[in-house]
Amino acid sequence: MAYNSNSKSNLDDDDNEEEEFEHFDDFTVASSWERFISEIEAVCRHWVADGPKNLLAKDAVQMDLLLVLHKVKSEFKYAMKSYCMEYYFEKSSNGEAGDWNKLSHDLQLSFGVKDFLVIAPLSASGVVLDAPEASKLLSAVAIALSNCSCNWPAFVPVHYASHKAYIGIQNMGTAFTRRFEADYIGSQVPVKLMHMEGLYELFVSKFAYAAVDLSMKFKVHFKTKLTYRTLTYEDEDEVEGADADISVTGEIFETEATGRMQWDDDCPWSEWYSAEDPVKGFELLAIWSERVAESSLDMAELENASPMEADSWFLYPSLPQNLSDISDGNTIGFASQLRLLVKALEMSLEAQYMEDFLSVEKSASENLSSSAVVPPPTVLDRVLKDLFHEVTEAQVGSSLDENKSSRAIKGSPLDSLFGQFCLHALWFGNCNIRAIAVLWIEFVREVRWCWEESHALPRMSSDGAIDLSTCLINQKLHMLAICINKKSLQGKGHDIGRHDDSATADLQQNMQIQTKFSASLGACEGFGNNDRKSSSRVAGSMMLLKSYNIIQAPITQDPPPMTEDMHEERLQAAEALGDSFSFSAQLEKDILASDMSAFKAANPDAVFEDFIRWHSPKDWESDCSEKLEESRTYSEEESAYEWPPRGRLSERMSDIGNSWRKIWNEALPLPASEQKPLLDPNREGEKVLHYLETLRPHQLLSQMVSTAFRAAADILNQTSFGGLKQMTTKMGQLYITMASILKYMQSYNTTSDSEVIEDLSRLCVTFEHIEKLILLAASLHCKFLQSPHLVEAIFSDYYDYYLQEMGTGSSQGDKRKEFDKPQEIQSQDRKVIAGMFTPPTAAQSWRKVKSMGNLLNGHEPVSRELIFSKHDRANGSYFDSSTPKFC
Repeated sequence: MAYNSNSKSNLDDDDNEEEEFEHFDDFTVASSWERFISEIEAVCRHWVADGPKNLLAKDAVQMDLLLVLHKVKSEFKYAMKSYCMEYYFEKSSNGEAGDWNKLSHDLQLSFGVKDFLVIAPLSASGVVLDAPEASKLLSAVAIALSNCSCNWPAFVPVHYASHKAYIGIQNMGTAFTRRFEADYIGSQVPVKLMHMEGLYELFVSKFAYAAVDLSMKFKVHFKTKLTYRTLTYEDEDEVEGADADISVTGEIFETEATGRMQWDDDCPWSEWYSAEDPVKGFELLAIWSERVAESSLDMAELENASPMEADSWFLYPSLPQNLSDISDGNTIGFASQLRLLVKALEMSLEAQYMEDFLSVEKSASENLSSSAVVPPPTVLDRVLKDLFHEVTEAQVGSSLDENKSSRAIKGSPLDSLFGQFCLHALWFGNCNIRAIAVLWIEFVREVRWCWEESHALPRMSSDGAIDLSTCLINQKLHMLAICINKKSLQGKGHDIGRHDDSATADLQQNMQIQTKFSASLGACEGFGNNDRKSSSRVAGSMMLLKSYNIIQAPITQDPPPMTEDMHEERLQAAEALGDSFSFSAQLEKDILASDMSAFKAANPDAVFEDFIRWHSPKDWESDCSEKLEESRTYSEEESAYEWPPRGRLSERMSDIGNSWRKIWNEALPLPASEQKPLLDPNREGEKVLHYLETLRPHQLLSQMVSTAFRAAADILNQTSFGGLKQMTTKMGQLYITMASILKYMQSYNTTSDSEVIEDLSRLCVTFEHIEKLILLAASLHCKFLQSPHLVEAIFSDYYDYYLQEMGTGSSQGDKRKEFDKPQEIQSQDRKVIAGMFTPPTAAQSWRKVKSMGNLLNGHEPVSRELIFSKHDRANGSYFDSSTPKFC
C-alpha cells in the first residue's frame, strides 16, 4: 500500500470545530481550502524527507509494466469529494527523461518529466470533468509544493478517461511556472496532423504567445518512433473473409480452413492437435534519435525516409498474457489431456471391469452421466483403422529412435500398438472413463480378430526377446505377436522353436578340428555358463566319461519368450523343486528336461555327469594340472586324449535327491525336432487374450498413464528448436521427474493412493509448463531460421521471465507482470526482420487509409510518436533561467 495520511477535515466552512492535525492545533488555518493545502503539504514534506530509498522500503508499489517506475499514494477529502494523490518516481536518477529505449509513463514521454504527482478524484472515471475544479486542484498542489520548496510537476486528468488528457503545472523557481496540457484525438484526426509537417507547425504555433520573436528562425529538436506490427493469423483470416471451420469430432480437432498451412504443420505434435501459435506477431520500433528541424521541409524529408535508415530497431514479440498461467481447461495440448487421463485413473477404482462403465446405472459416479460423452461409431472406426489397418513398415520398430531417458519409464514405446492406443485415447471422447472403456473393448476385439485369423499384429515385432522394461500390456501384446507368428508357421508345416540343422552341422564340423589344448583350457576356465546351451554352443573336445567319444552339442529348442508375470510364476515353480539355490527362469523344469532329452539323443552313452560338464561347467570340479603340464601334439586322425576325464560333481549336484538328477533319470532321449515345443502358441495366445479381456480398470489406467506421459514426452522431444540448451536441460529433467513419479503406478490398486493422484496432478502442471516452452521455442525457431542468435536471445529473456512467473508457489500479492522486453536488432539482422513484413496483398491494401509514409515493404506504421522540444533561452532577461525549457 502507498503512504496514507487519511487526514479528514470538516466540509463546511462555517463549522466551528477544528480537527487535530499531527497532534497540535494550528489556529492560523482558517478554512477547509487552507486545510486541504496544508494536508497536501504535510504529505509532500513526508515524501521529500523519506526519499526514494525509504519509500521503496516502506509503501512504494512497482508499476506492472514500467519496471523502473514506482508510486506511493495518499487520500484526501475536500468539498464533499475524495481525492487520491500519487507520487511517481524512479529509484535511479540515471537515464534521460522520455527515453524510448525503456518503458516509460505517458506523461514522461509527453513532457520529458521523471518524477511527478497526479491528483485525481476517487470516482469511476478517475478524471475531473469540471474545469474550475481542475484548476482549483492544480492550484492547491502548486501552493503546497511551493511551500515545500519542491519543484515536482503535478498533473490532473481531465475530460474523459479515454482521452488520456492532462493539465499540469511545475514551479521552476522564482522565474517561471511551466504549464502542461495534453489531449488525445482518437478519431477524425485532421489530415494535416497525420503528417510530420503539420505536427511541426502545430508545435511552433504554440510559441506565438511567448515573448520570442518568431520572425527569426529557431531550431526545434525532435525524436521519432515508428511502430510496425506484423499481421497475425486472425488478421489474415479477417482479410481473406474465411473463418476456419473448427469441428470437434470427439477424437481430435480438425481445421478445415482455406488451405493455408498452420504454423505447426511440420511439428511432431501436429498429428494429434493443432496448437495456437504462442507468438501472435511482432512489433517493430524504428527510432530516430534527436534531430533538429528549422522548417517544415525538414519534417517532410524525414517522412519520406525508409525505416531501414532509423538509428535503432527494437523488436517486441507479441505473446499471450496467459502463456505462463496454468491451463483453465480451454487450452488444448498433451498436458490438458493428461490431466483428464489422471481423472479417469481416479475413477477407475469405482468398477471391477471396464464393461461396467458402459452402463450409467451401474456406475457409482454421479459425474459420469453428465460429462462422459462417447464419440460416434464413425470416429471409433477411424481410430481402429489407424491402429490396425493403416500401418506402414516405417511405423513398425521405429521406437528404436526414441529418447534413451524414456526407457526409465515403465510404459509402452511411442510407436508400439499400445503406445498409439494411449495417444488416441487422450483425444477420444475428451478422455473420459466411459470413452476409454468403449475404445478398450473394441481394441481387444480387434486384437482377438488378429489372433483368430492368424493376422500379424500391427506395430509389434513377431520375434526377439520381450522387453521387460516396458509395461505388462506391451509385453503381453509382444507375446501374442510371437504366438501368432508361431501358429502361422505351424499351419504351414514349419518346425518352430528349433535351430537350423545346417548351421548346427557346420558348428559340429568346426568342433571336430579344435585342439586338445584349447579344449582343455576351455574346460578348466569354465567354458560355457550356468545356463542352457543352444546349437551355437560348441562342446569342444570334451570326452564322455563312459565312452571314448567326443561330446556332441545337441540341437536345442529356443527358450520360450516370457513376460514379467510369467517369470515370476516360473521362479515360484522353480523354488517348488526344493533346491537349496535359486533357479533362473531358463532352468525351470520343462526347459531343463528338453535340454537333457536333446543331450541324450545326441550322446546315447552319456551319463548325468557328462550333461553337467557340458551344461553347467562350474558344477564339475576337474583336475586340470596334469593337462597343463605338457602339450601333446595331435591331429584329426590320431589324438592322444587322456581318458577318462578326471573330476567330480560339485557338492550341490552330488547331494542325494538332487532335482537335476531326478529330471535326468526321467528324461527320454528325443531330439529337439521330436519334442513337444516349449512354447505352445495356442495356449499362450489364449492366456494373453484372457488377460486383456479381464484386465481390471485401475490396472489398465495405471499403465495407460505411464505410457501416455512417456509417449507425449517423446513426441515433444522430437521438436526442432535449434540449439536452445535450456530446453534440452528441461526435457532431461522432465524425464527424470516422470520416472520418479510414475514408478509408483505399478502398485496403484487401492483407494488410499490419494498421494499418487496428487503427484500426478503436479506432474501435469510441470508437463504443461515445459510443453508451452517447447511450443514457444519451436515457433521462434521456424520464424528465425536465418538468425538463430535472435531465437536464443528472445527465448532466453522469456525463459528467465517464465521461471520467475512459475515460481515455487509463493504469491507476491500483485497480478503477473506481462512479458514486454524488447530485443535490439543489429544492422545485419534488419533484412531478416524486414522480411517478416511481406508486401500486402490486394485484399489487404484497403487497410492503408492513413497514408502516413515511412513504408516498410508496403506496410505503414500503426503508430507514429514524436517528441518536440525547444531549448532556447531569453538571454539577458529578468526572467532568464539556467534551466533549459523542455516543451
